[in-house]
Parts: sequence; structure tokens; C-alpha cells
Amino acid sequence: MKNKKVLIVGPSWVGDMVMAQSLFKLLRQKDPAVQIDVLAPEWSVPILQRMPEVANCIVLPIKHGQLALAKRFAIARAIKHSAYDQAIILTNTWKSALIPFLARIPVRTGWLGELRWGLLNDLRYLHKKILPQMVQRYVALGVARKDVLPKFSAPKLINDATSVAALIKKFQLDMQKPVLALCPGAAYGPAKRWPEQYYAQIAQQKIAAGWQIWLFGSEQDEEVIENIRAIIQQPTVSFAAAIDLLQTVDLLSLASAVVTNDSGLLHIAASLDKPLVAIYGSTSPTFTPPLGVKSQVLNEKLACSPCFARTCKFKHLQCMYLVTPDKVMNALNNLEQI
Repeated sequence: MKNKKVLIVGPSWVGDMVMAQSLFKLLRQKDPAVQIDVLAPEWSVPILQRMPEVANCIVLPIKHGQLALAKRFAIARAIKHSAYDQAIILTNTWKSALIPFLARIPVRTGWLGELRWGLLNDLRYLHKKILPQMVQRYVALGVARKDVLPKFSAPKLINDATSVAALIKKFQLDMQKPVLALCPGAAYGPAKRWPEQYYAQIAQQKIAAGWQIWLFGSEQDEEVIENIRAIIQQPTVSFAAAIDLLQTVDLLSLASAVVTNDSGLLHIAASLDKPLVAIYGSTSPTFTPPLGVKSQVLNEKLACSPCFARTCKFKHLQCMYLVTPDKVMNALNNLEQI
């Protein structure tokens, strides 16, 4: 009897892909011999490589929102010979269900979304109050339609000791002082960013207490990070645009604590079980909370939030400004007691 083979059509955001590992863990818990392959954007390959549950990564060379029918047909033809028993589609667009349908995968599981009747034959109807968290919605697709949501494990990315040692040497990092990692970027938009001057105040206080500051982000976060460093006016280390996603995992594994907006790096840090202060404003900690046991969420719960907007329509960003540096410092101090 051959081992079961499952194709996962993965999400399009870093944090969502990290949370998807809870589904992979559940599938392996149910069937240790199952082969899990993930069809996902190229940027996600480094994250998937740090998930021992994933056997193969199949790159989806299609931009977010793009139809690209010819490419989808080509991928479907290429994977058809793999003889998958099931596809689980984690995104809710009809485009994301096309490849499993065209590849004639016999069981195609997913939530009811955009015109997906026929494309999916194991169609699920989502009750948002019963499954308020995204991770719960992912995990629920790993069990039969009428089954109760089982207990599931939090994501746990693994680091690479050889890579960690090489990065310490490359950047001449001082590992004698505790490290506060700051992750001030947010690809989604400025409404998710905690103020630059607040990050700088936290950094100055921790430097005075004998800590060092590392700042993480992508190329598009360089300006924000340099603004913060200019306010701090003390030595800090910036990895913005200097490292890839795989190296980010390895360097965050060295952090003594992390302060971050709601972003992909939040979920990476949580998966590494780092003491973590997660700041939410325009988004919801109910929907996508950090899943690490050492995480503390700060959220002012204003009447206008969560709005899920990229920019604040009221122009005040009070959901962020009311999360003051004192509140974050208190949260960091509480985490040090854990």
C-alpha cells in the first residue's frame, strides 16, 4: 500500500505560511508516513525548508492576483504524474483551486470561496465564530468535514547551527550581550507600523540596560529602520536588505526578546519561541495572534479597529500611538520573568 500524498496550495504571506505549519504537523500526526508537498510562491521556499514536515516545495511562478492560465496548465501537467491523493487549498480564490482541478487530484479540499463549486469536491462552509483564528481554519481542513477541531501544535521553525555560526562570523556579532530584535516594517501598509520614535525609545532604554539592538526588515523597510537608527544615535545592527528569509530565521533565533508589529516576522519569531511583544492596531490579534507561548499581545481595542486598512482613514493612528513605550517596556519586563 502506497503512502498517502497530499498537495498543499499555500498562502501568499509570510505569516500565513508560518501558521500553515500547524496543519502540516496535524497531517503528520495523523499519518506519520504521509508525504506533504507545498505549491507556493518562490519567496516561501526558505520558510518551507525549515519545516521538517514538508517533503517538497513546488514553486508557483505566478504573481499574486495574476491569472496566468498557461502557466497553471503547465504546472498541472507537471504534477499530474505525482498522483496526489488529496489537495488542500488554503487560500479562498477560484484561481488557487485551478491547478489541483486541472491535475485531476481526486480529493480537493477547501473553504467555500469565489465560485469554487466543481473546482473543489470536498467543499467546506466556514463558521467564523466557531473558527475565529486563521490557524484554526487551516487545521480544520486537515480533518473530515464533520469532525471537531482537534488540538494542534504551534508552528516551530528550525534553525541551522552551521548557518548561525557563519552569520555571527560574517557580521562580527557580539554574543556577550542580550539582543533585542526590532521588526518595525509591515509589507501590508503603514497602518500596521508602530511609530518610529517609540521603537527608538525602547532601544535607548534597553541599550542603557546593557542590551544590544538588531533591526530586521526587507528592502522596503530600510527607510523606516534608518529613521529609527538616526533617532537612537547609538550603535545598532541593521539587517535590512542584508539577509534573506532563511538567514532571518537563523538570526532571530539568537534574539533574547523581540518587539514587532503584526507582520511575517512576528510569526517567525513566535515559531522560534522567542519572548515576543506583538503590537496590533489596524489588524486583529483574535484572527492572527502569535502562537508562541512566550508572546504578549498589546492592542488598544479602539472602536475603529481592527479596520484592516493599509492606511488610517482618520489620519491619527491612535490604535498605534496609544500603545506607548512604557506599555511595551512593562510587557518586556513581564516576559523576562517567564
